[in-house]
Amino acid sequence: MASFLQLPPPAASSPSPELAGEQHGSRLALQQLLAVPPPSAQQQQQRREISPADAATIKAKIMAHPLYSPLLASYLDCQKVGAPPEVLERLSAVAAKLDAGHGRGKHESPRPDPELDQFMEAYCNMLAKYREELARPIQEATEFFKSVETQLDSITFTDSTNCEGAGSSEDELDTSCVEEIDPSAEDKELKHQLLRKYGGYVGSLRQEFCKRRKKGKLPKEARQKLLHWWELHSKWPYPSETEKIALAESTGLDQKQINNWFINQRKRHWKPAPEDMPFSVMDGGVGVSFLPAPQGPALYMDRAPFMVDGMYRLGS
Repeated sequence: MASFLQLPPPAASSPSPELAGEQHGSRLALQQLLAVPPPSAQQQQQRREISPADAATIKAKIMAHPLYSPLLASYLDCQKVGAPPEVLERLSAVAAKLDAGHGRGKHESPRPDPELDQFMEAYCNMLAKYREELARPIQEATEFFKSVETQLDSITFTDSTNCEGAGSSEDELDTSCVEEIDPSAEDKELKHQLLRKYGGYVGSLRQEFCKRRKKGKLPKEARQKLLHWWELHSKWPYPSETEKIALAESTGLDQKQINNWFINQRKRHWKPAPEDMPFSVMDGGVGVSFLPAPQGPALYMDRAPFMVDGMYRLGS
């Protein structure tokens, strides 16, 4: 019997409106369950053709079999896997109507048919396994989404701390929050909670990143301005504190960057002549010691050296 009965695989789309109809639902479901191979396939396989009367007799035996209702239910269960709620309701209604119609059509017990029993049992088992295969990816995806939701809940719904960025003001954090918020309400709330908890860490990382960038080469325009000052004061390249402030404003650098630049520049490119340098200088801000002058004792200072005769200005 399995040689001429073929069960088509469940369609991926939702069932047609005719399947849900009260008048034609039973007939269409049986046509899907008991489809006969096309004549061309039968001729190629050299199978015996079945007359319409024989097909009707076989269908009647199948519908009268005790496993017909479980077989039909298994088929509809395969159709329900991954279907939207409205389609599930329609399939459930169709199954109830077909089951009720099958119950009313039972009048007497069919005669024993071992071949039909084996066929019905095999198809029921096959559909049950097929449904498990269809449901496994959906079940795994559902479990994955639940685990992700649990992780997000543990992150966002615990005791959160205020945004305390090292060196970052609250105004900067509030501005960044407003600029990066997604229009979605759920995403907005989630980002607010993450910023409240991890804003301090983000601020400290941002400041550390900015410091690392500053350790690189200075901007070209700033270096040109420093070199211009260097050329004008090549005999004594020690800017005063006032000049350092002016250079910082014009170049956009800070005091430390300017000090480091002049220290490196003097070490690499400045070799004062003995007549231009009647004293020894120690770079790095540690101190400067004068060689003894003929007319007076040695002087010790913590800033740039000067002479009392007014030749050099006081570094202040």
